[in-house]
Amino acid sequence: MSYTAILITVLIVYLLFNLIVGLWASNRQAKADEAAGKGFINNYFIGGRSMGGLVLAMTLVATFTSASSFIGGPGVAYEKGLVWVYLSMIQVPTAFIILGILGKKFALIARKTGAVTVTDYLRSRYKSKTVVWISSICLVLFFIAQMMSQFIGGAVLFESITGLSYIYGLLLFGTVVIVYTTIGGFKAVVTTDTIQGVIMVIGGFIILFTIVSSAGGFDSLIDKLNAENPAWADVTSGGTTTKAYVMSFWVTVGIGVLGLPQTAVRGMGFKDTKALHNAMIYGTIVVGFLMLVMHISGVFAPAVLDESEFSNTDYVVPALVLKYMNPVVAGLFIAAPLAAVMSTVSSLLILASAAIVKDLYLNYIAKPEQRKEPKFNNKIKNLSVGTTFLIGAIVFVFTIYPPDLIVWINLFAMGGLECAFFCPILFGLYWKRANSTACILSAVLGVVSFILMTTFEMTFFGAAPIVPSILISIAAFIFGGYVGKPVDRATLDLFFLT
Repeated sequence: MSYTAILITVLIVYLLFNLIVGLWASNRQAKADEAAGKGFINNYFIGGRSMGGLVLAMTLVATFTSASSFIGGPGVAYEKGLVWVYLSMIQVPTAFIILGILGKKFALIARKTGAVTVTDYLRSRYKSKTVVWISSICLVLFFIAQMMSQFIGGAVLFESITGLSYIYGLLLFGTVVIVYTTIGGFKAVVTTDTIQGVIMVIGGFIILFTIVSSAGGFDSLIDKLNAENPAWADVTSGGTTTKAYVMSFWVTVGIGVLGLPQTAVRGMGFKDTKALHNAMIYGTIVVGFLMLVMHISGVFAPAVLDESEFSNTDYVVPALVLKYMNPVVAGLFIAAPLAAVMSTVSSLLILASAAIVKDLYLNYIAKPEQRKEPKFNNKIKNLSVGTTFLIGAIVFVFTIYPPDLIVWINLFAMGGLECAFFCPILFGLYWKRANSTACILSAVLGVVSFILMTTFEMTFFGAAPIVPSILISIAAFIFGGYVGKPVDRATLDLFFLT
C-alpha cells in the first residue's frame, strides 16, 4: 500500500470513529433525557447539562483551539520566531478565566431562566426583541466567517498531505462534521471534542519530537536555527512586533474570549460545581501544553525545513509532516489539526442553528397556537436538524475557492464576536444598570467600528482595530446603562439574588 493510501486510511478510520461515537453518545443522552422528561431542545442544544470536569475542559479547549492553532499559528511562528510563542501563551489561562468569571454565575442564571443558548440569556436579561435579533444576526454571520477559516484549514491540510484535490478534503471531513453535528446535536459535539482534545495532545508530542529528532537533538537544532534564522529569539521580531500589537493580541485572545458565545455557552452545560473546578484545572493545563508545543514547533521548523519547500506559511506544518513522518504517524498527527477543525466547526454550527431555530423562530416567529399542535415538537426537531445542515452546506460552498492566511480570517471573526458580545454577556452578569439600550449601542457601535477599522486598515496608536473597537463598545454600554430605561425589579431579583 502506498504512503498516501495508508495515510488516507488512517484519517478515514479516525473520522468514522468520531461519527459513530458522536451519534452513539447523542442517542444515549436523548434516551436519558426522554426518561427524565426533558425535551428535544434541552438535549440537542445543551446536552442535558450533563458535562463532567474532563468533558467540560476538553470541549472548551477543543472549541477554542482551531485550525489557526495547529496550522496558521505555527506558520506565523516560523516567520516571526519566538515572539509568536510569547503571544500564543497569552491564551493559557483562557479556560480558567472563562469558567472562573462566567461559569458558576452563568450556570445558575441559565438554570433559573431555562436558557440553553447565550441569546436565551440575553433575552432574559434585557427583555428586548431588538437585542435578540442583533445578537443572532451577529452570531450567525461571524460564525460563518469563523467556520470558513476552519474548513479551509482542514481542506488545505488534507490537500497538501495527500496530494489529492482540495475539494476532496473539504468533502471528506466537511461531510463527517456536518452529519454528526446535524444528527447528534450538542452531546455529539462535546463527546467528540473530548476525543479530539486527546488527539490534539498526542499530535503536539508527535510534531515536536519529529522536529527535534530530525535536527539531530536539541543542541544541534539550536545551532541550525541560529544559522538559518539568527533573529528567531528576538522578542520584537526585528521591530515588527510592537507593544501596541502585543496588547491587541492580548485583548483578542485573552480578555476578549469572555465575549465568545461558543465558549461562554459551555458555562451552561456542566453537571455540578466539582465538574466546573476540575475543568478549570484540566483546561488550563491542556491549553498551555498545546499553545507552547505547536508554536515552539513553528519556531524550530527553520532548522529542518527551508522556505522553498512550501508556498506560504500555512503549509509549514504539512511540509514537515510529508518530509519527516511515516504514513501511519503522519495520519495520527494530521488527525490532530483535523480534530481542532472539526471541534470548532461543530460547536459553531450547533450554536448558529440554535440562534435561528431556538432564539428567533421559536421565540418570535412561531405563533402561540402552533405551539399547542401535537406535531409541533417534531416540527422543531426537523427544523433544527435542517437548519444545522443548511448552514454547514453554506459554509462548505463558500470555502470551495478559499482565500489565504486562515489565521487572520479567524482573528477577524473572533474580533467581531467579541465586540458584539463582550459587554452584553459580562456586564449583564455583574452590573445592575445593564439594560437593553446599553446592549444595543454596545453591539452595534462595537461591531461597526471594528469592521470599518479593519476594512480601512485603521490603527489606534499602533494597536489593531480590536482594541479601540472594544473600548468603544464598553463606553457605549456604560453610556446606555445610564441613559436607558432602568431594569425592572423582577429581572434584578432573578439575576442578582442568590
